[in-house]
Amino acid sequence: MNEQANIMIVGVGGQGTLLASRILGSVLLEQGYDVKVSEVHGMSQRGGSVVTYVKYSSDKVYSPVIDRGEADIILSFELLEAARWVPYLKPGGRIICSTQQIDPMPVITGAARYPENLTGKIREKGIDLLAFDALSFALKAGNAKAVNVVLMGVLSTLLPFPAEDWKKAVRSLVPEKLREMNLAAFDYGVQAASAAVPA
Repeated sequence: MNEQANIMIVGVGGQGTLLASRILGSVLLEQGYDVKVSEVHGMSQRGGSVVTYVKYSSDKVYSPVIDRGEADIILSFELLEAARWVPYLKPGGRIICSTQQIDPMPVITGAARYPENLTGKIREKGIDLLAFDALSFALKAGNAKAVNVVLMGVLSTLLPFPAEDWKKAVRSLVPEKLREMNLAAFDYGVQAASAAVPA
């Protein structure tokens, strides 16, 4: 990764994207980068789309907004959200995606159907996609809500920062009673990245 990068964290309200962006921001600040984080909420309280932009540089970052074709990495908590934000990925960029499927409101009401074979459709565009069942790893760690930290574990393998700095951020940002579970989730994410099999 260069001395600057644009990372988008996308998901559905209630999935923990805010904690993920705070962990990432904390790690980047620890490395001495200038960091800008901007959150854009849809109907986040009702399971709507949520996106967080994280831009960092060894120089100055002037705007937190990531435009179409500018994201180096898109980290997606949900399959349909990964597909929704594909236009924002730059050529040669990468998507990390949990294969969890959360029905949006049009699907819940019966007005639409959840699209099929989204991983295949994303890969057909020539995109480097790592899609895996992050929820299963979160459950192994002890809590379905730890998907966000599992995904941080995967992301940590793509960025040249010490694993201990990521764990330090997790320890500082999660309540003490949830620390060990989240650290286990992080380790599962690292394992998932190294043993990744295309979904």
